[in-house]
Amino acid sequence: MLRTCIGAEWLKIRRSYLGIILLALPVVSIMIGGANYYFNQGTLTNGWYSLWTQASLFYGEFFLPVLIAICCAYICRLEHLNKNWYQVMTAPVSPTAIFLSKLAIAGILMLAVQLFFLLLYFCTGMLLKVPSPFPPETFGWVMRGLLAALSISAVQLALSIRIRSFAVPIGISICAVFFGLGMYVMKLGMLFPYSLLTIGMGVLSQESLTNVESGLFFVMNSLFIIIVSAIAIRQLSKKDIIA
Repeated sequence: MLRTCIGAEWLKIRRSYLGIILLALPVVSIMIGGANYYFNQGTLTNGWYSLWTQASLFYGEFFLPVLIAICCAYICRLEHLNKNWYQVMTAPVSPTAIFLSKLAIAGILMLAVQLFFLLLYFCTGMLLKVPSPFPPETFGWVMRGLLAALSISAVQLALSIRIRSFAVPIGISICAVFFGLGMYVMKLGMLFPYSLLTIGMGVLSQESLTNVESGLFFVMNSLFIIIVSAIAIRQLSKKDIIA
């Protein structure tokens, strides 16, 4: 059943313009970051790490959370149109399959975006002739960013399912980004999914996480995904959606 739902979700978005947005925001991020690095090489002397700081600051801290919110809102958009939620909820499909299939599609899209950003980062570094070897930590930043993106996706899907407006969940995401930045500054980033994205992608600090911090990062993301998904599924099962 879950596989069928994932296939249905994919059919809904494959001919949309969502792909343009998925490609555009990473390109804008890397262009801004690359330009900042190029014009400030006198002070940014740490090679690939400096380039990552400039590129991921805009991408991981601002654009990616908004991109996740847009994807999740779009995934739920068809159900909110023409009161289609009533048809979905009366179909022989469990609420668990409905939510998890949407989360799976969001995860697939975020994986594609992360890999695309990694490719852009590498190509930009080669184009700018960045010295020093390519940092192996980059792959860890990308994969940890993907895990944190899944946590945020679960939150945004739960919001987009309950809120009919397309823009409101995106606005909430923007507010959460700034709140998450504050949590990170106060050393409480592990307690908030939007801060976990900052930590995981090494946006503000490229220092390697200790084994304890890596374990806590994985546990907290897993808890957010499981708890938020459980709450969203329970609401789908117990409460009517205003379509």
